[in-house]
Amino acid sequence: MPIEGRVSIVVTTYNRRATVLNTLNALCQLQGKWPILVIDNGSTDGTSTSISERFPSVMLIRARRNLGGAARNIGAAYVHTPYIAFSDEDTRWETGALERAAEILDAAPDVAVLGACVRIGAGRQLSPVCVNMARSALPRGNLPGPRLLDFMAGACIVRTRAFLDVGGFWPPFFMGGEEALLSLDIAERGLHVVYTDEVLSQRLPGVPEDIRLRKRWRIRNEIWLAWMRRPLRPAWRRTCAQLGRARSSGMFWRTLADVALGLPLALRQRRVISPSLERMRAAIDAKPCEPPEAFAPMMRSSRSLDQG
Repeated sequence: MPIEGRVSIVVTTYNRRATVLNTLNALCQLQGKWPILVIDNGSTDGTSTSISERFPSVMLIRARRNLGGAARNIGAAYVHTPYIAFSDEDTRWETGALERAAEILDAAPDVAVLGACVRIGAGRQLSPVCVNMARSALPRGNLPGPRLLDFMAGACIVRTRAFLDVGGFWPPFFMGGEEALLSLDIAERGLHVVYTDEVLSQRLPGVPEDIRLRKRWRIRNEIWLAWMRRPLRPAWRRTCAQLGRARSSGMFWRTLADVALGLPLALRQRRVISPSLERMRAAIDAKPCEPPEAFAPMMRSSRSLDQG
């Protein structure tokens, strides 16, 4: 089977027509004919029409509304390749990246998710999230890269069957840390999430305008996740820590309301992880690392350099 018959590219987009068109243009110029699927998350800016007109070879799926990260589940359901390269509309794979990802996954059948190395803008600044992943506190063992219990959903390659077997991304999370639950459920099945600097992706510079809302979602999701999978004491400690973040950011009451609204649904999904996996999760909690929003000034600087 040709290597491009082993990896499908799934791109999600919402109301960023020009950006996704530029990304698709870059992806279509990669060597080989990679299957490309785009999930339009209910855009209202003419995204779907433009994609249909300019990229007839791309499979376009229109969601009726914005599903957030769970839109990737739709793409996965249409894929017929053993691996999926998930991309955001502002992310593109570099030459040779998908070939190398397939080689790594072929050689490591116990790896279910491969987190890519992301470079930002024309200056190719390493994403701070990748810096954190490379410094993972978890034992690496014989894995092809640092072991993780989190990753970037918009720049990863997953084993299709493993992704579908755990149910993909949980829709109520919408956006912000949805990868953590998937990582725990994959690990409970004896599979692994790893980071590699051998698979390169480039992301356009910039910070989401709704970064404060995204931070609130992330805090909410961290608390939901704690009560879905963690033992009682760690779940309570995690809740207190995250609510402390919300208070220091001036969003305590709105975050608390968000948490309370979805907590009954989260508790219905409660399935406590094994003691060994809890120890791994606790090791990550104990290691200080910068939250994504802390890197906003750095990313703004990268955007300025790119525009200059």
